Amino acid sequence: MTTDDRPDLALLTAALSRDTADLAVYGQVLAAALAEALPAGTVRVERSRGLPGRASRVTRLEIALDERRLVLAMPRRRDRPVGEVATVVRGVVLSSRPVPLAEWTAELAAALAARAASDARARAALARLLDVP
Repeated sequence: MTTDDRPDLALLTAALSRDTADLAVYGQVLAAALAEALPAGTVRVERSRGLPGRASRVTRLEIALDERRLVLAMPRRRDRPVGEVATVVRGVVLSSRPVPLAEWTAELAAALAARAASDARARAALARLLDVP
């Protein structure tokens, strides 16, 4: 966190990107961290149907923050994730564009930083994500 108690965007982006080498782990970690950091209903997670005794993996993650909707689809283990950033006003999608994972992560970091500026619970959860006391 910075001295004025807002998260550093570069640090937040790096923290959000650190597990992207293993997309299955990335999806699980990101889904859990965001579900903790954001109000109920803000994060939607879709999972694959796993075999009995095996954990299901995250296949789609949707985060709705103010007028931003960020979707990350992780179709199969070998496929690259597909990011999408949309602007939504009163439930109507005004624009939507596909983005690479790095840009999606940067957009997510910016949206989370903006939310943390006005939400103490999100700010505390982001501090835990960044390992800041």
